[in-house]
Amino acid sequence: MTLAPLPFPSDAAGWAAFATERPAERIARVHEIDARLTSDAELTTAARLDLWNDADIALAEALSEAYVVSEAHPDAEVRETAESQVQAVESLSAGRLLNRDLWNSFADASTDGLDEDQARLLTHLLRDFRRGGVELDEADRERARQLADRDTELSLAFSRNIRDGRREITVPAEGLAGMPQDFIDAHPADAQGRVTLSTDYPDLMPVRDYAHDRATRVALVSAYNDLAWPENDAILAELLDVRAERARLLGYPDWADYETETRMIGSGAEIPAFLSRLDDASRAATDAEYPILLERLRRDIPAADVVSIADFWYLLGAIKREQYDVDAQLVRSYFPFERVVAGVLDVTGRLLDVEYVPVDVPAWHSDVQSFDVMRGADRLGRIHLDLHPREGKFSHAACFPLAPGVSGRVLAEAALLCNFSRGLLEHDEVVTFFHEFGHLVHDILGGRQRFARFSGVATEWDFVEAPSQLLEEWAWDAEVLASFSANADGEPIPADLVERMRTADAFGRALEVRRQLGHANVSYHLHVDRPADLQAETERLYAASSPVQPLSGLHSYAGFGHLTGYGACYYTYQWSLVIARDLLSGFGAGLMDPEAARRYRTEVLERGGSRDARDLVEAFLGRPSSFDAYREWLAGE
Repeated sequence: MTLAPLPFPSDAAGWAAFATERPAERIARVHEIDARLTSDAELTTAARLDLWNDADIALAEALSEAYVVSEAHPDAEVRETAESQVQAVESLSAGRLLNRDLWNSFADASTDGLDEDQARLLTHLLRDFRRGGVELDEADRERARQLADRDTELSLAFSRNIRDGRREITVPAEGLAGMPQDFIDAHPADAQGRVTLSTDYPDLMPVRDYAHDRATRVALVSAYNDLAWPENDAILAELLDVRAERARLLGYPDWADYETETRMIGSGAEIPAFLSRLDDASRAATDAEYPILLERLRRDIPAADVVSIADFWYLLGAIKREQYDVDAQLVRSYFPFERVVAGVLDVTGRLLDVEYVPVDVPAWHSDVQSFDVMRGADRLGRIHLDLHPREGKFSHAACFPLAPGVSGRVLAEAALLCNFSRGLLEHDEVVTFFHEFGHLVHDILGGRQRFARFSGVATEWDFVEAPSQLLEEWAWDAEVLASFSANADGEPIPADLVERMRTADAFGRALEVRRQLGHANVSYHLHVDRPADLQAETERLYAASSPVQPLSGLHSYAGFGHLTGYGACYYTYQWSLVIARDLLSGFGAGLMDPEAARRYRTEVLERGGSRDARDLVEAFLGRPSSFDAYREWLAGE
């Protein structure tokens, strides 16, 4: 059976309808399913689970489509309409888990004759009902419904303000000293001799890396660290209160305990314990690295007494250039955007035994490139790449599901929303591209599940980054990079340069872990402690987490988009990295080893969420995961 991909509209009127009619149709379908579940007492447990799956498919389709449109469509009115549909679908999903009639249709269901997949779905479903609040009394159930709806409303507003929060600054033309020539050419000075810079990534990242003028770096990083402020100040404060009340109402000490119940880590108390382990593992290397950064800064600014976050990437680049012979501007000359796109497709295609076939179909913007993911004559899914910044678009880099892959029923689809330059890419951006593409292929290859609940990246949330972090390693391999890189003379990046890049990358690694530790501490403590002064506590947490200090008086929490989706659990990135470094040991015969790639594809990616993450890792490695590989990586071994 050939499954049809999503039919995207080709005109403005069609998109307005797409953002309203399709979610409405799926919401109506869910109501019909729920009516049958609550009225037909003769249904078997297996039939009930199939009906629940039908509803899961409809909800996932409605939510995913609306989310992408709300984050990426160029028309603000269409984005606003789609956002309202996101809220409607989220409200319906939360409300179903408070519906006692629905719950009763599963609570005492017989498990006789259920196979492994059905039993797993029933177990997860009953847990979802309990976590939703179905066992509360009527008044508390209503309050739980209100809090869930308010969480969605506040989270959407928080994300919208970040998406729309783009800022611009002007600096003297001489403030661009040290910037690549193509960047300078693209930023001509005005009549007053000033240059306009924005907080978009194609401006922000090169300025952080290359601008000799500290004032320029500080000005742009400061603007970026005040994205969505003051708009998100009150929104975040209320969101933290809503989540705390919701957790208590549902019987949890705090939001971290609520979130971690379904994750590998197991409990909220384990988050600070894990972060303490990271602190210990990175301390010695951090103590060695930071004085080198400070000494290098003092060569430019003799009176400097602290390295700030506005100095961090610039100093790392300078040290790697001067001490490791790695010039980031030379490195970027090998990575024209179009070659990187083609390279990522080629490398992952060979690794995962798929082919990406371009398809000429309508999409939400002319920048979008669409591909069918093929294995022979078998279409596994469709992907959409939306890779450049524009006004009103999601401003970071992420993979967004579009259709939940369900075997024989729904073709898996997903989109990348990124903000890359149209010219040369930094190597960090190449790494980011591989990372996000890891989510994309996980979503597609894991998209042949029986139940939508376990499709694609639907694993435990603190495992979900591991496949993406693993794929980053391919962006550091000399043979892989040589297969698609080319400078203006058509020459691939030299292997000895890549080797120096790898050596240099070890320097600053511990400090980067400390930066991530700061994000994780902010994520956890804002949710658990709910400080009265968000600005002061956020600044304190960052200052305590790393010797590289935050810029004072700013409001980075207002633009910390992961506070909505990841909640108290930003620790996820390092937890997943521990696993990713261990998974890499399974490629001991080389990154393109076909046997290792086949086992990884079949034992991890193609399983989706149909098994627990610990079992996926053990099936691939032949043993439980270990902290050892991460510790060795952190030590530069």
